Amino acid sequence: MNKVTQEDLLSPAEYEAQRPAIRQKIIALKKRRRVAIGELVTVIFENRETIIFQIHEMIRTERIFDAEKIQEEIDVYNALLPDTEELSATLFIEITDSERIEELLNSFQEIDRSDTLAIRIGDHTVFAEFEAGHSKEDKISAVHFIRYKTTLAFRELLENLEIPGTLSVEHPHYQAEVPITREMREEWLKDLK
Repeated sequence: MNKVTQEDLLSPAEYEAQRPAIRQKIIALKKRRRVAIGELVTVIFENRETIIFQIHEMIRTERIFDAEKIQEEIDVYNALLPDTEELSATLFIEITDSERIEELLNSFQEIDRSDTLAIRIGDHTVFAEFEAGHSKEDKISAVHFIRYKTTLAFRELLENLEIPGTLSVEHPHYQAEVPITREMREEWLKDLK
């Protein structure tokens, strides 16, 4: 996927004027690219549009006007774009029970250290690779950046929408599996082209 450059961004004034329409478009896009895996894990698959939106929002929120600082934001977010033959996503561990946040979050220790997050199409499985630095031995982040490196066999199966697929989490303290929707598969196929 092509990296974002400063030329891809609107000026702050243009973005502010177009923001309501852009937000509506991105909300609809993210709805197609979001999947809840059980009650506590949500994954949003990223693409160039979602990343450009995040950069615009960060520039707007942080009031960044310096070209060097804008480039720093672009560089950070470009790292989240999928490479060739990859899918890229942001994983959220969503805990709403304020009294149990620490306990539940800690129960997800080592979610990023083994083959816990999988996409299965037919009899072919690819596992998520987690970006380093989002958990330590005694602490884990609620947000993780993940990549799925696909294979030719996986991509061929993905194109056949008649072959069922699932997204799953297999962890000692959390197991969940959901079917992959046709919409999601179509989004992935666009990403992989």
